[in-house]
Amino acid sequence: MVFATHMNVALEEARAAGERGEVPVGAALAVGGKVIARAGNRCRELSDPTAHAEVLVIREACAALGSERLREAELYVTLEPCPMCAAAISNARVAQLYYGASDPKSGGVAQGPRVFDHAQCHHVPEVYEGIGAKASAALLEAFFAGKR
Repeated sequence: MVFATHMNVALEEARAAGERGEVPVGAALAVGGKVIARAGNRCRELSDPTAHAEVLVIREACAALGSERLREAELYVTLEPCPMCAAAISNARVAQLYYGASDPKSGGVAQGPRVFDHAQCHHVPEVYEGIGAKASAALLEAFFAGKR
């Protein structure tokens, strides 16, 4: 089987989130090589602090599949998931996580609490970092530069 990334879809969602005034983070979830859910951050739009891209795609994919488990899923995210999202990824039993830019301030996978390394973590996905990292970081830098 040949690896095919869907980070381009996550980047499209991140760009759209930034255009809506949201922090430009996007996610795409694929099963069997096909994207079944995609989203960008919508915290401000929905007045919901849990409306991170990862949580939104997990919700959408679970609804589409009629299951709270995503054992065959590949999740592509433009930014290292925060601790809340890492816990959701674990609880949903996502098989693989691919993320772009590292998040030294708020990350929960390779930074900070390292949720998947915790003894109470029920499931640890395969994690691949740095996929589309430059493009992901550029979106975030441009967004926050415009806020300063």
